[in-house]
Amino acid sequence: MTTKIQILGTGCPKCKQLAENAEQAARDAGIDYEIEKITDINEIMTFGVMMTPGIAIDGVVKSSGKLLKPDDIKALLQ
Repeated sequence: MTTKIQILGTGCPKCKQLAENAEQAARDAGIDYEIEKITDINEIMTFGVMMTPGIAIDGVVKSSGKLLKPDDIKALLQ
């Protein structure tokens, strides 16, 4: 099953770094994954995220307002 990782952010440097960290974490975890970047502020708000960057895994918000390290994201993926 493919894990869907959604990066919630408008494209700021932290959002881009979070996307890179998520990709590294998924590769390190050895899982089948797909990364989707959601940049539309209205769509981000439908997740209930008020501070970016945010990350959702399979549609569930796991973090918002902080830049997670790859190891932190890997723990969320397990």
